[in-house]
Amino acid sequence: MRFDWSTLGILLAITHLLGLIAACHAILNTRTSQGAIAWAVSLATMPYFTLVPYLFLGRSKFEGYADARRLRNETLRTRAHMPTWHPPGGPDDELANTGDWPVDELSTRVIRSFSQLAGMPLVAGNTVRTLVNGEVTFSAIFDAIEQARRYVIVQFFIVRADALGDMLKDTLLACAARGVRVLFLYDSIGSFDLPARYVHDLRAGGIEVHPFSAKRRFVNRFQLNFRNHRKIVVVDGERAFVGGHNVGVEYLGAKPPLSPWRDTHIEVRGPVVANIQFAFTEDWYWVTQELPGCEPPAVTQRVEPRVESRDSNDMHCLVMPTGPADRQETCSLFFVEAINAAKKRVWITTPYLVPDEAVFSALRLAALRGVDVRIMIPSRRDHFVVFEASTLYAYDAVRAGIRIFRYKPGFLHQKVVLIDDTAAAIGSANLDNRSFRLNFEIMVLTVHRGFAAEVEAMLQHDFEQAFEIDRGEYRDAHAWRKISMHVARLFAPIL
Repeated sequence: MRFDWSTLGILLAITHLLGLIAACHAILNTRTSQGAIAWAVSLATMPYFTLVPYLFLGRSKFEGYADARRLRNETLRTRAHMPTWHPPGGPDDELANTGDWPVDELSTRVIRSFSQLAGMPLVAGNTVRTLVNGEVTFSAIFDAIEQARRYVIVQFFIVRADALGDMLKDTLLACAARGVRVLFLYDSIGSFDLPARYVHDLRAGGIEVHPFSAKRRFVNRFQLNFRNHRKIVVVDGERAFVGGHNVGVEYLGAKPPLSPWRDTHIEVRGPVVANIQFAFTEDWYWVTQELPGCEPPAVTQRVEPRVESRDSNDMHCLVMPTGPADRQETCSLFFVEAINAAKKRVWITTPYLVPDEAVFSALRLAALRGVDVRIMIPSRRDHFVVFEASTLYAYDAVRAGIRIFRYKPGFLHQKVVLIDDTAAAIGSANLDNRSFRLNFEIMVLTVHRGFAAEVEAMLQHDFEQAFEIDRGEYRDAHAWRKISMHVARLFAPIL
């Protein structure tokens, strides 16, 4: 058979035309100028290699979710019993005027910006405690589920059908057998290897199970780049668990060579639990087009602490749900504002150090104004490309006066931000572009000196098990390693 060169020419011309169309789409829709330039140049010059990846990885706006939120937002906030609120700091701000607003801890300006970013109020009258490893975390979660009376909400990015996954399944099935309603949401990509039998067993036991997928509608069929990275458990609207742990034995430290696994969760009690549950409600509505129907106890924005334990439940908390459906770069702006708010120190722990320019600039400026800026990252890697890119960013950070530590005992996966002696945020967001723009995340900011001291002690213990790096980590690396770092950083927009 004679090869038809004219057909090949037509195919090449069509491919280049599609590449140019995709390049125009990238310029108009990519959120960052760096990402737009990277995609546009590669699509225009190498469409054979980049056109298909762009279909799956090029989208940075989750428009389907945003449309659902925009159309149903008022209904959700009314029927999901969100506390009514207005931005703090105005002349009619009751909390600020009565002295219940923690302006001595964080300024009114900072509180206002956090509240505006989150679309949620800073809520008083809560109790928060740290859960510093997988055993403590899941012991507390299972204990709470076993005490559930009305409903249990479970949402994880990764769910594995291993020993821990089976324990969770058995606990939930026993809970449902008691007549407690159980709602279960997992990310379809993060839990891609979850067996169908696992889901079937849950549904057979009366549990409502759904995968969170960006492809729910035909128009979103290529939105594989968006992940729901949140980890949320809510019991009866009274207790909530948020943090970095997923469901898998590695989170219990049972997966060499990454073990022992270092992660942090928090248990939250009080009126702010309703706001954590609302973040789940938005995700559930996207998946099912129905409200979950689990109503938390009625709360108001201002809750008076109980006199008998005033020191333990007077914490102010703000829930920061972020994601690609937000109008602004909510997660990135949260980190920028947290860093800018620091007067004495800002300590951050993250498994992945791939900051965008805004966050990196805020870190450098904080170091220049004399703030103790420390970032703790792993010394072991779970993803080669991310680890190499993080190493290069760590070198740039050290050159800017930022102190970088590597945790030695095992893989560091916790996501913690400590601001001065006054506030700490713990949740699911990493210091990378994927958390900033591509993942649905949740952080809980707690403004309370006692809790900040607890987090400080926890991080001090971690720093004692870490070593500080200097410029030599990069300078002493082999030439091929340096090349791999720079190549890896080219993928920063999707890491």
